[in-house]
Amino acid sequence: MIKIEYGSEVFQSGFNCAQAVFSSFSEDYGLDAATACKIAGGLGSGARMAELCGAVSGAVLVIGLKHGQGTSDEADMKPKCNAQTEEFMRRFRAANGDIVCRNLLKCNIATKEGRETATDKGLFRTRCKDLVVSAIEILEDMGY
Repeated sequence: MIKIEYGSEVFQSGFNCAQAVFSSFSEDYGLDAATACKIAGGLGSGARMAELCGAVSGAVLVIGLKHGQGTSDEADMKPKCNAQTEEFMRRFRAANGDIVCRNLLKCNIATKEGRETATDKGLFRTRCKDLVVSAIEILEDMGY
């Protein structure tokens, strides 16, 4: 199954946007999907505060899993991780207009009113799913 299909299915089955993106790539870098979903569990809905989009957070976790510094012996990994993160952010913003959840959805889902608006407009099923797909596409284009 290709990553876009997998991520879409994970998201549509009730996992958050960060979990969908991160688990789509995690096994490629030695982390099982169930653990990836646990790690990303608190990052959906912009870490529950409508801040950094969860799909973006999930992608940054993928970048860290591949290029992150895990020990002091891996200090040379830090510049690559930083550069890849910045490139992903640039591409995601260019493709989607922003990286902040409330700006992407045009409502603040950290509030009851904002969640109701998003639900009424079907944004979780449509816009959020599209953002998950966009994050996965960008990561794949970057060679992940």
